[in-house]
Formats: sequence, C-alpha cells, structure tokens
Amino acid sequence: MAATADCDVMMAPAEPERSAEEREREAEAYKERGNALYSQKNYSDAYNYYTKAIDCSSKNASYYGNRAATLMMLGKFREALEDAQQAVRLDDTFVKGHQREGKCHLTLGNAMAATRCFQKVLELEPNNEQTRQELKNAAALLEYERIGEADFEKRDFRKVVFCMDRALEVAPACHRFKILKAECLALLGRYPDAQSVASDILRMDATNADALYVRGLCLYYEDCIEKAVQFFVQALKMFPDHQKARLACRNAKALKAKKEEGNQAFKEGNYELAYRLYSEALSIDPNNIKTNAKLYCNRGTVNAKLKKLDEAIEDCTNAVKLDETYIKAYLRRAQCYTDTEQYEEAVRDYEKVYQTESTKEHKQFLKNAQLELKKSKRKDYYKILGVDKSASEDEIKKAYRKRALMHHPDRHSAATTEVQKEEEKKFKEVGEAFTILSDPKKKARYDSGQDLEEDGMNMGDFDANNIFKAFFSGPGGFSFEASGPGNFFFQFG
Repeated sequence: MAATADCDVMMAPAEPERSAEEREREAEAYKERGNALYSQKNYSDAYNYYTKAIDCSSKNASYYGNRAATLMMLGKFREALEDAQQAVRLDDTFVKGHQREGKCHLTLGNAMAATRCFQKVLELEPNNEQTRQELKNAAALLEYERIGEADFEKRDFRKVVFCMDRALEVAPACHRFKILKAECLALLGRYPDAQSVASDILRMDATNADALYVRGLCLYYEDCIEKAVQFFVQALKMFPDHQKARLACRNAKALKAKKEEGNQAFKEGNYELAYRLYSEALSIDPNNIKTNAKLYCNRGTVNAKLKKLDEAIEDCTNAVKLDETYIKAYLRRAQCYTDTEQYEEAVRDYEKVYQTESTKEHKQFLKNAQLELKKSKRKDYYKILGVDKSASEDEIKKAYRKRALMHHPDRHSAATTEVQKEEEKKFKEVGEAFTILSDPKKKARYDSGQDLEEDGMNMGDFDANNIFKAFFSGPGGFSFEASGPGNFFFQFG
C-alpha cells in the first residue's frame, strides 16, 4: 500500500476582528466620503459609499436616510422608500427620514401614506414650512385622483388626461397615473402618445400587466387585432385577474371572428347575411373607432349591392365620422351620391379624396363627377322625353311622339291661360330634346357634357311646331280637328 506524504498547508493569518468603535469610525468615514460625492452630484458613487457605511454599521438611521436621498436623486423612489422606512424604524424621531418617506410616497402616488408621514414631521417640527407645502401637494393629488376617477366613469377622457397630467407633476413616478393617462389617450385615438407612456413603463418594468394591457389596447384600436391579443394574453399571464385585459381580449377575438365571417359572406354574394354579421360586429365594442369605421364602410358596400343607396350613404358617413382619413369610405359614398344624382356631394367627396391622395385615378374620379355636376345643371333631355340614357333611336322617336301629342298647344286650347303657357313650354322642351337626341352628333356632344350653345347651336332659334310637322308629315301623319268648343280629335292621314 502506497504511503501518503504529509503536506504542510500554509494558512493566511486571520484578520483581527475590528472593534465596534473602529467599525463606527470607518462607517463615518464612508459617510463623509458619500456626503462629499453627493454634494458634487455624483450620486452613483455616493450610493456606494453610503452602502459601505451601512455594511459597517447597520443600525445607524442617518446612513439609510442619506442613501434614501441618493436613491431619490437617481430616480429610484421604490428603493429609496425602503431605506427611508428603515431609517424611521431605527429612529422614530428622525425628521429627515419621515420627510423622505413622505416624499417617496408622494412621488409614487400614495398621497394618503405621504400625508401620514408629513403629519408626523409636523408633530416633531410644528414650524416646518416645507412639510406644510408638501401636505398641500398631497391634498391636491388626492383631489386630482378623485376627479380623474369620476371623469373616467363619465367617459370624459380628455378631462382625465388633464387631471393625470396635473397629478404627475406632483407624483412623476406613479405608474398608476401614467397607465390611466395612457388608457385614456388610447380611448381618445391618440395611439402614439399612449404607446409612448406604456413603453416608458415597460422599459422600467417589463412585467407590468397594466402597461402590457395598454400596448395591446393601442394595437387593438389601430385594427392590429392579432398582435393586440398577444399583449392581452401576456398581461393575463403576469396578472390573471386583470379584468380589463380579459374583456379586451374577448372583444378582440369576437370582433375579428365576426368581421371575417362578414367578409366571407360578402365574397360568396350572400349580402343579407353579410349585412347582419357586420351589424353584429358593430355592436361588440363602440370604442374601437378604426375597426368600426371599416365595418360601417363594409356594411355600406353591402347596402350598395342591395340597392339601398340611402342606407349605404349613411353607413359611409358614419365611417368618415369615426375616421376622417378613411379614403375608401369617401370613395364609396361619392359613388352612391353619383348613383343617386347628388352630384355636388359627390364632387365634394372626390375633392377630399384628391386632396388627400393626388393619384391619377382620383383625379379622373373628380373630373367625371364635375362633368356629371355640369351636365345635371342643364336640361335633362332624357328626362323630358321619359327615356333612359341608353334608349335606342326608335325608343326616342316613340317617346317624342307620345310627349309631343300630350303637350301640343292645340290639345289645350280650352284650358286656362296658365295651363296653356305651361303646356306650350313643355311642348317646346320636348321638341328641343328630340332635336338633340335624334341627331347622333348632337347627342354625342350632349352626352359628353359639351355646351351645345358654345358649339354654335342656339337652342332658342328652333321652332317646335316645325319639328312637330316634319315628324308627322307624310304617310301616317295627322292633324288636330275641332269637334266643338274645347274638344279635339286626331285626324290621321
């Protein structure tokens, strides 16, 4: 069996244990060094020295108080609060400790706790004016909080934002106030501002369920529903009882499903079903402005397909009320206005579209609407003859024959003077309409919107009677014959 050699192990000599007095002197030296660095605004190094002082002497309230002051300057109010609370636990008469605890509570938004701390200071120092002012700040904070919560219930989100801005001047580190402000900004449609507030909180606390909820809410209201659901689910993982996140997640999923079902029904040509599904989707969440604007426009398109043009216009109007930048809704409404011969309104919508997106296509839409508006201000020869714009030559002739006979002055010779004048006017208009629409070249110019008088045609120069005679002359012609006062019959050749 091999022999084992004995080894001599050299041990470092143990440091002699320092006395309590030596540790106190060392702690004071660290504190003095920390104070010097603090006065130089070198708060990070000051923090390290105060920590060393605490390590040497953990029962000294002033060390915790000084480190609390340093943490406050570093913006770490939660850690500062712990140190301030430890300071007053060690010394209940430590005024600065109570002041700093109160200031941390106030900055973090706990006005009630801050008030108790400041009242303790005034018990110790009744003439402390700075603390009296802090008590007023705490009272103001409580009032802003009360008003903000009441206005949130009233859905006066602008006022809530105002109250939270004032509250955050007093309590700049309060996440609760920031979250409420961010939520209201989202509900007001100010998504970038809301996202910014929520992101600032998440940079400090990536697990903050409220901030995750607000991020999801912004995406939800911007119609990015799938991404929104991911944030809501993450918020619920952090805090399973988060009721707002749970409700928003449920609404987001329901809205997405109902909208997709409506789109599928529309694609399949089942417009009645699509209308019902879009209507049901609109009832899910009235706060989701962007998605609801799309749903109104989609339902407007369905109504247009169903020939319910007035309802389609109303839906598109609701869409642009929710989203003034929604080009598709303006285009859909403009087409409906055109189809219902409301040309001025159509021009107005196309002008809005072209100002927003100056494309060639939108320019042509505007040009076409302006032409229709110009044409609408002329006499409508098709309407005068009672025919469609697609009427054939034979249909135009038949219509003229009917209308000319209906309004011929001889037929109304026994009527009152007013009726005779009105019928004579209509008779002339019928002749004028036939003159234009029976001539292919004139009809083409009229249909294209050209001003016929600018083309050398003076519509006041023609004689309706001559047109009538020319039309009815020859075989198959006729004349009016009197059979007695006020009675006429037609004599056909």
